[in-house]
Amino acid sequence: MAGVKQITVLGATGSIGQSSLALVRQHPDRFAVHGLVAGKDFNRLAALAYEFKPKIIGIHDQANLSALKELVSTLDCQLVAGEAACSEIAAMPVDLVIAGISGLAGLPSVMAAVRASQTVAIANKESLVSAGAIVTRQAILSGAHILPIDSEHNAVFQCWNGWKGHQSADMTNGKMTELSHICLTASGGPFLTLPIGEFDAITPAAAVKHPNWEMGQKISVDSATMMNKGLEVIEARWLFDLKPSQIDVLIHPQQAIHGLVYFRDGSIIAQMSGADMRTPISFAMAWPDRLDWGPEPLDLAAIANLTFAQVDPNRFPCFMLARQALEAGGIAPAVLNAANEVAVDAFLTGKIGF
Repeated sequence: MAGVKQITVLGATGSIGQSSLALVRQHPDRFAVHGLVAGKDFNRLAALAYEFKPKIIGIHDQANLSALKELVSTLDCQLVAGEAACSEIAAMPVDLVIAGISGLAGLPSVMAAVRASQTVAIANKESLVSAGAIVTRQAILSGAHILPIDSEHNAVFQCWNGWKGHQSADMTNGKMTELSHICLTASGGPFLTLPIGEFDAITPAAAVKHPNWEMGQKISVDSATMMNKGLEVIEARWLFDLKPSQIDVLIHPQQAIHGLVYFRDGSIIAQMSGADMRTPISFAMAWPDRLDWGPEPLDLAAIANLTFAQVDPNRFPCFMLARQALEAGGIAPAVLNAANEVAVDAFLTGKIGF
């Protein structure tokens, strides 16, 4: 086990950032915070700065700079604002950059970290969906590692022994020839059994209530439409350098199994854990080690039954759109992602229906 890891958290006030910092709080002997970046929540960012004493903090929204500066006036840390400045924080040498900024807003900082040869624990799937070829090519050139935080991709990462994240030496090793294909699981969201005829009555409040995970609003809506799983298929294509035909998805409501790897010798290795994002986050943070953060053991006897089903294209047309975008290639995934961000925002603000 190495010494104390210096980390930078991008999206520190969001769901991934908060879970990551909870692990730092729990293990001060393993992690120290170098930098914190947030979007608009300057009050929460200031509180985190006082707690974790980073060397630098950044806020994307420059309009909140003066208010943030006043709140942290007694702290001995550098303060910056704006997208470019926050990307500079992502490029500062540390042991790990946690990329937790949601949406395409996270792409510039992800690219900055990758160009700087950082180890990047990425939860920002939109960066890989919209610019996967660019991000992974740059990682190969710079020698950066990209470690997945999404639970399904992290599961594949754990199962595929020998895959070490994007680095030039890893892309050509013999481990690629062992694999047949992978499978990502999906809960099916809160409307898995709701009659399709009742979809028009779905409200934002209902759509953000995921049956298994505590997540932000945008990703919760994406999970309800299964666009999230479609985006994860595109993400997996770039994370693991796979063909679209090598990426399967199964509905698995119990969410005990998060990902499976099928090998050419007929073996299947699956990763199982409870529905807590601290499991994949801790694996990425401690990699190549593991971190004991005190999770409740998964009670298989209590679960009793594990069920699986194919994705119904009539119930989840957004998933099929993502599949089609991946097959089309080019800018299709980026266009899909941008259109989805606009649609989700319109749904959450009551401008369109589900």
